[in-house]
Amino acid sequence: MTQHPDFSTRLDDLQQRVEKAKSAVETAANESDAQLTERIESAAADLDQSVEDTRREVSDAADSAKAKWAQLKADAAAKMSDAKANMDKRVLHVDAKVAASDADWAEADALEALDFADWAIGNAQLAVLDATHARIYADRLKAADNA
Repeated sequence: MTQHPDFSTRLDDLQQRVEKAKSAVETAANESDAQLTERIESAAADLDQSVEDTRREVSDAADSAKAKWAQLKADAAAKMSDAKANMDKRVLHVDAKVAASDADWAEADALEALDFADWAIGNAQLAVLDATHARIYADRLKAADNA
């Protein structure tokens, strides 16, 4: 029988990342401006590394499905880079109306990112189920050929 990818471990990793993100958001709500800025800079650095890794993936992608997913990840990472740029601009705002409008946009971007994450999880579930089905089917045909 062919070895199957360890989907369960990958899903566990995703769940841990969600828990870590949730904890960071909850903690950030009670941090000073300096602490929050440091947290954002750290997250931005992680994101920058992710963008670079994704760009490498796109250039290394051999088949169309892998290339499509890599490009999707690159687009999402670029969108997140915009969040970093917006934070940098926020420092320059002194007008309360402008700051409130900026906060509204940032919240809308965060909600959009959560919607994308929700879609991505559903899509990942479907892809994992399809891959599992395809492997079981292939193994069944291989066993029938060997019988």
